[in-house]
Amino acid sequence: MGGARTAIRVTRPGLLGESEVARWRELQKADPSLDNPFLSVEFALAMDALRDYVRVAVINDGEAFFPYERHAFGIGKPLGGFLTTCHGLISAPGFKLDAKALLRACRLNVFEFDHMVAGQPSFAPFENDVRPAPVMDFTSGFDAWLEQVKENSPKNLKTVRYKERKFGREQGELRLEWDSKDPEVLRTLLQWKSDQYRRTGRVDRFAQPWIVELTERMHALGTPDFGGVLTMLYAGDVPVAGHFGLRTATTLVGWFPAYDTEYARYSPGIVHHMQMAEHAARAGIQQVDMGKGGKEYKDWLKSGTLYVSEGRISRPSATAAVHWAGRTPFNKARTIVLDRPSLYRAADRVLKGFGRVRTHLRPEPQEPSGAR
Repeated sequence: MGGARTAIRVTRPGLLGESEVARWRELQKADPSLDNPFLSVEFALAMDALRDYVRVAVINDGEAFFPYERHAFGIGKPLGGFLTTCHGLISAPGFKLDAKALLRACRLNVFEFDHMVAGQPSFAPFENDVRPAPVMDFTSGFDAWLEQVKENSPKNLKTVRYKERKFGREQGELRLEWDSKDPEVLRTLLQWKSDQYRRTGRVDRFAQPWIVELTERMHALGTPDFGGVLTMLYAGDVPVAGHFGLRTATTLVGWFPAYDTEYARYSPGIVHHMQMAEHAARAGIQQVDMGKGGKEYKDWLKSGTLYVSEGRISRPSATAAVHWAGRTPFNKARTIVLDRPSLYRAADRVLKGFGRVRTHLRPEPQEPSGAR
């Protein structure tokens, strides 16, 4: 598919017609590789309501959809950018179009991606790297997943179960609340996450009001095919660890996990993940996508793997040349760090040290505007 026969109309997700929204959902459900909430039309609609640069290319009157962000100078980014762990073309399997013609229609000089659904025909020629994204697979049931975790690392599983029992004895009986709708619980989790960002030297995403509002909108939304899922682990009546993610009917994507550092000696984050897995399987979730990246716990919790790709598409322009010069050294350095666990741990230690220094030098930031 390509050339003069390809008709591309660019609009905003909020301006799609009802039939187009329905067609998007139909295409997503028909292809298992698109079973990710970041590819859902609901996420695109929420982003569009909050950000002026959100667009979608409608290809051949609904044969395919390409959501994206258009920034200054024709710089294109995936929808949601650094917030998301999956992006791609919403189409029937095997659909292909000229990616550079797509950029031209979208008025983009360059489009860089780092979590593209691997192997999509339109983008595969531009993939520079393909990386694994570990998943917790429950298609054979929770017990089968747990057996795989035990096989991955019996020592880790034994240690977590010991800490879980000790946690309950010393701090109160543990219980996990699945799919909490309490806004106060969400605020508690986001405060923990903000603290974690600052403590570890990362940028606090929730210092941006629109990200807080996006999270609140996703938390309030729940349909059979899409919604936000907030889980919280309690010791007695005290919240100690939680997670907020997005789901389709069958896939939950890891997004914002955090815990109260007062209970760090019990490894509450991992204890929470173990209990969350059991509840997810019970709720009909078939897999939890943990996303690519260098967290060691993912290696022993995984029982399956998805693949996402990194790459870049550009059209000849001064903007594309400047973008390439600015991004290539960073991308190469990031790849080297991610490929070498010792370097990843070293970089993580440096960031945490920076976070501690920054915490001592700066006054405590106020609650982000928009976080009620």
